[in-house]
Amino acid sequence: IIHTVIICSEQEIQRLSAEIKNLENSQNLSPSPRLEELQEENARLKYRLNILKKSLQEDSLSQRGKAMLNINQRLQEVFGEAIQASCPELDNPPLSIAPSQQAKFGDYQCNSAMSMSQMLKAKGIKMNPREIAEKIIKNLPDNELVQKTEVAGPGFINIYLQKTFVSKQLSNLLINGVQPPPLPSKKKVVVDFSSPNIAKEMHVGHLRSTIIGDSMCRLFEFLGYEVLRLNHVGDWGTQFGMLIAHLQDMFPDYLTVSPPIGDLQAFYKESKKRFDTDEEFKKRAYQCVVKLQSKEPEFIKAWNLICDVSRTEFQKIYDCLDIELIERGESYYQDLMVEVVKEFEKKGQCLDEGRKVVFPPGQPIPLTVVKSDGGYTYDTSDLAAIRQRIFEEKADIIIYVTDSGQSTHFQVVFAAAQLIGWYDPKVTRVEHAGFGVVLGEDKKKFKTRSGDTVRLMDLLDEGLKRSMDKLKEKERDKVLTPEELTKAQRAVAFGCIKYADLSHNRNNDYVFSFDKMLDDRGNTAAYLLYAFTRIRSITRLAKIDEATLKKAAETTEILLDHDKEWKLGKCIQRFPEILQKILDDLLLHTLCDYVYELATTFTEFYDSCYCVEKDRQTGEVIKINMWRMLLCEATAAIMAKSFDILGLTPVERM
Repeated sequence: IIHTVIICSEQEIQRLSAEIKNLENSQNLSPSPRLEELQEENARLKYRLNILKKSLQEDSLSQRGKAMLNINQRLQEVFGEAIQASCPELDNPPLSIAPSQQAKFGDYQCNSAMSMSQMLKAKGIKMNPREIAEKIIKNLPDNELVQKTEVAGPGFINIYLQKTFVSKQLSNLLINGVQPPPLPSKKKVVVDFSSPNIAKEMHVGHLRSTIIGDSMCRLFEFLGYEVLRLNHVGDWGTQFGMLIAHLQDMFPDYLTVSPPIGDLQAFYKESKKRFDTDEEFKKRAYQCVVKLQSKEPEFIKAWNLICDVSRTEFQKIYDCLDIELIERGESYYQDLMVEVVKEFEKKGQCLDEGRKVVFPPGQPIPLTVVKSDGGYTYDTSDLAAIRQRIFEEKADIIIYVTDSGQSTHFQVVFAAAQLIGWYDPKVTRVEHAGFGVVLGEDKKKFKTRSGDTVRLMDLLDEGLKRSMDKLKEKERDKVLTPEELTKAQRAVAFGCIKYADLSHNRNNDYVFSFDKMLDDRGNTAAYLLYAFTRIRSITRLAKIDEATLKKAAETTEILLDHDKEWKLGKCIQRFPEILQKILDDLLLHTLCDYVYELATTFTEFYDSCYCVEKDRQTGEVIKINMWRMLLCEATAAIMAKSFDILGLTPVERM
């Protein structure tokens, strides 16, 4: 609203200024009451406009003030300005800033001078990197976060942060909570993930898509995007003909009495066996497909019955893993496919070779949009889906989370969508986030001993059993109530399965091992959940309530004099830059590595810096170092938010 008022006020000032100029230039030299009136009105408007602009600036600063600051981004702004001033003759000079790997090289490093030297050399200007680095330092604008800089080695710039600046940022985090930076504009994201097939059980292959897709959605949601979580289930196609024909034979009264299909997988196998061996059944199955596609009521009812049985089974898994999805299967796009084919034909991009194909330029394979029998394909369905997401959903970002084996297919689909002008990759981000396969401990594709695909529900049940064994081994059943024990069991079981997946680079295959997942040493959910519970217990054992902590956050300066305090404070403040990196490359293992680093950095701090000092004889608390208690709280707040993005559920007692 303020933006609109400012624009209107500026337009009104321009109009009045033009009118005043006309009156001043007129031949009538006698004082004009109209001129004086306009000048007064113009002065009033300018005054009002300045107040509005100031209010907008304060609002923006207050929004930014509540959010966690991305220090790397802020350093890029500061050094970007200095680099531009140092070498104005360079177009787009490189800007490279990263956290230092060792404390002796400062807190961050700017490594731009070497590349700039090469760029200047190409222009015939000789200047060594150290000289450029000195010029950059000289041109640094006044800023709130850099304490000092120094040139090291061939031209690295070591950057040392102001401790008081980091301390203020930590206080801000504790007062306002973990707030994301404000988005310049609200964007809509569509994430297509999980996507099992109706009438088939979810297996371990669906696990990765479900876990990775959910975590991506959680990240975008936290950052303030509007997120549409879509489950593109396989709920259409020729297999439904055989399923419906088998349903008619096994449960002839299915229209009036709901058929008791307990095991849909067995039902599918029976119908497939008949389809492969019984010609008469096969013919009837094809007739059922035609009637389903013609949307005859009794066939639609049979199809819905089969879909509902699957949905119930899928939902059990989604409930265990705390996954929310909107089902929008292939059937949703059936009517849209006709329009897709027409559009490609109209624009002369569809070749008829008995089947209708589209050849996007530079792609290894074409897309088949209509088969020789007149039927549609997965290609047509995916084209209809991307078109609907761009034009009806008005998505700014579309992400497909499927295995890497489908990367060529999506590459061709995206190329076809660009060819026909549906989107410009500079404006709309469309991406396939592929992932590797799940391997067994023998490094082969994860299977049961009999060679079957592992059922996802069996896997989750095994996780629950093993996590309870682990808790009992640690004798947690003797100190936790039955309710607390069940909460801990579910948190560890499902948290470990999710984290084991997310902590690996999704592009690689990973080995599924319950023993490694449930190990409470190293980068595992078990270790991190226990670490979080321990951190949370520090204030509880010191008998400090929430109100005291809140008051302390507002009044106590967080001291960062000890090197372990400083290391922890900087690590906490890196959270926004970690999220920004994941937003760019969609690799969630970066967050797992970060939260593990945060937990181990906290352990170093806690071992070296007393938060609570006790009498050695009586164990009575004699001194509380409140600024260190606040560092404990800040660590816990970042860990809790990281867990939320990763889909882990921490518990207060474990």
